Amino acid sequence: MFLNTYQHLSLEEREKIYALREQGFSFRNIGNQLGRDHTTISREYSRNAKYGRTYIPCRAQNQVDRRGSLQRYQAPLKKPEVFLYVREHLRKSFRWSPETISGRLSIDHPGNSITKETIYRYIYCRSSRPYRLWENLTLARKKRRKLKGRRVHRDSRIPEAVSIDSRPQIVAQRVRPGDWESDNMEGLRSDRKVVSVTVERLSRSTILDLLPTRGATSKTMAVTRRLKILPEKLRHTLTVDNGAENTNHKVISSKLGLDVYFCHAYHAWEKGTNENTIKYVRRFFPKHTSLQEITPQQVADVENWMNNLPRKCLGYLTPYEKMSQLLNSKWCASA
Repeated sequence: MFLNTYQHLSLEEREKIYALREQGFSFRNIGNQLGRDHTTISREYSRNAKYGRTYIPCRAQNQVDRRGSLQRYQAPLKKPEVFLYVREHLRKSFRWSPETISGRLSIDHPGNSITKETIYRYIYCRSSRPYRLWENLTLARKKRRKLKGRRVHRDSRIPEAVSIDSRPQIVAQRVRPGDWESDNMEGLRSDRKVVSVTVERLSRSTILDLLPTRGATSKTMAVTRRLKILPEKLRHTLTVDNGAENTNHKVISSKLGLDVYFCHAYHAWEKGTNENTIKYVRRFFPKHTSLQEITPQQVADVENWMNNLPRKCLGYLTPYEKMSQLLNSKWCASA
């Protein structure tokens, strides 16, 4: 009596088929002895004894295993819905990082998930290389590398600068809005223009300005103009480096009513939020490219993109969404 549900032949059954066939039994007789339909035995032979070859059980089993592994192959990004979401948000219209895509996917498509590592492996796998997806990543590297920075320890000070060592501990805790970091991003060394990058530590709200010169006057005007329109409760501290553009820090402090603190020389990680923000801006204005032909509108477009980018550190809210929450919180209620 035959089985009601189909099961693949085992290696033991294949060895019996070989032995019985060598004794001259027909496919129907072999099927009756094994409890299999004779068409199953016939199909087994036709698949694995083609072109006059001898039927060998172990070789037939290897062929079945190989076919099964190919049939069980899954797309690198799980299913079409996830695949299309990842590809769309990697493209230049979004420029989201794999980590951002991974975090936001479950919000936009509940029930679906994918890890950032899976996305990175897909980007750098051999089958995806013709698409050059790595060009959409922040650093656009052809090969994956570990991020390591160099450390240099030197002393450098601006007159009357207040060290970051004196900055209130609450700033490092990121529990209140109104603590800012700022720096300039340059293009070529020969360029006069630079981009001023100012970011709020808690909400990651970003302010970008195209400065006509590298000097302190341009920097001071840009920072005071943009921050002055904000509520007083959103102006507590400003952390900068020891660049000459920050010489007029007393003017900034006086006009905005905030305290300016200076990092130790060559300690860029002490304003890491700003450094990370500049890394995003570099996706649009790469290193070693001139900023002379860049327009204020282009810079404004990048600022808008960054403030609408979901961030992992914000629970995949955008900086605009986070700032909106903060404006309605206890910190700004009396502003």
